[in-house]
Amino acid sequence: MRLHPALFVLLALGAAGADAQSLSQRGFLEARLQVYPQEAESDTRQVFGDALFRQELAWQPSGWFSLSGAFDARADSDGRVERSWSLDWSDRGALRPALSVRRLSGAFQRGGIRLEAGKQLVRWGKADILNPTDRFAPRDFFEVVDAEFLPVTAGRLMWERGGDTFDVVVSRFTPSRTPAPESRWAPGPGLSVPVPGDIRRELEALGLRPLSIIDAGATYPSRAQAGARWSHVGQGFEFSAAFFDGFNHLPLIEGRLDPAEGAIALTRAYLPLRLYGADAAWPFRWLTLKGEIGYFTSRDENAGEYGIYVLQVERQTGEWFLVGGYAGEFVTREGAEPQFSPERGLAKTFLGRASYTIDANRSLAFEGAVRQTGKGAYLEAEFSRAFGQHWRLTTAGTLIAGDRDDFFGQFRENSNVRVTARYSY
Repeated sequence: MRLHPALFVLLALGAAGADAQSLSQRGFLEARLQVYPQEAESDTRQVFGDALFRQELAWQPSGWFSLSGAFDARADSDGRVERSWSLDWSDRGALRPALSVRRLSGAFQRGGIRLEAGKQLVRWGKADILNPTDRFAPRDFFEVVDAEFLPVTAGRLMWERGGDTFDVVVSRFTPSRTPAPESRWAPGPGLSVPVPGDIRRELEALGLRPLSIIDAGATYPSRAQAGARWSHVGQGFEFSAAFFDGFNHLPLIEGRLDPAEGAIALTRAYLPLRLYGADAAWPFRWLTLKGEIGYFTSRDENAGEYGIYVLQVERQTGEWFLVGGYAGEFVTREGAEPQFSPERGLAKTFLGRASYTIDANRSLAFEGAVRQTGKGAYLEAEFSRAFGQHWRLTTAGTLIAGDRDDFFGQFRENSNVRVTARYSY
């Protein structure tokens, strides 16, 4: 992987010497202050700050070939960013890298065929808030209800002909980042990692009890992931079908006893996963109906088999854009699923999103979900205002409530307000 930083530098140097008409660049510097009114059981700190610098470059020396690159530099006050300043490519660390290549890819396009290879973002699906067919999109769940998508190292071939598009992707496995046990966003006591019975009995036989839980690392899949998606745009409707053969980007936590340390060592494992999915959209005069479904199976007998589906309605009225719907789940085989699963945690809920454009410089947005049983909910509100061509100030708040045994309720101490200032150029 030592070549990748060098390739990024070569991209920047080559673009700098290219014709100005073929080179474009943009970037931003962002600082955020986040305040939690309540202390959490695992972390009593209530004020956090972080900063992000991102530089993007695009170079198109010819009509059929282009290069794209993006670089991130991060810092924070709460230890979620690595203190090492080495340039990261893999996105496999337990923490956010201080320096990372967010994108570095080359694209060849001729007629209706496009081939892109390198580090890139790959998104599938049509629904909002929850996309069960979006399998090449791991996320950073350090803040569970405000997670950022992570790029993957992949080759992607797209062929468009008429109203049909064929999309084939082969990628190296990239895991999602999950909250550390001692962080604010660690799963609550009701959904914490249980001590397996055999480990408990072994501890009792030795006259020991675990004093702590230690991170013993992860076992990553060695083979590649692959998927294909066919999309058709007809008169008055859109439809897609997808297949994915790879791994769950959320880990199954496995525990083993470490008598020397008097602790339980936790290892992250990623189970094989197959997806059979579809999505569709039907635009009407007053609204648009959307649906998306994914059925998940596995060759591993310990993994469960289940389906997640989303049904939603969209409507544009004046300056308002409204989305509302329901996310459901059905289970055909119980299994040892990841203890932390935001995707399944959003199932069996009513989902909604609303945005309002006040004027060219100001906007207002809301997003939320309510469990169908009423046991858990979250709501986000955001107000954003631009000042001139470069500055934007965003104020947002998240309210989380519910029972301890609900996916939302376990994070109820994490209601927060945040202020973000961004300078773009």
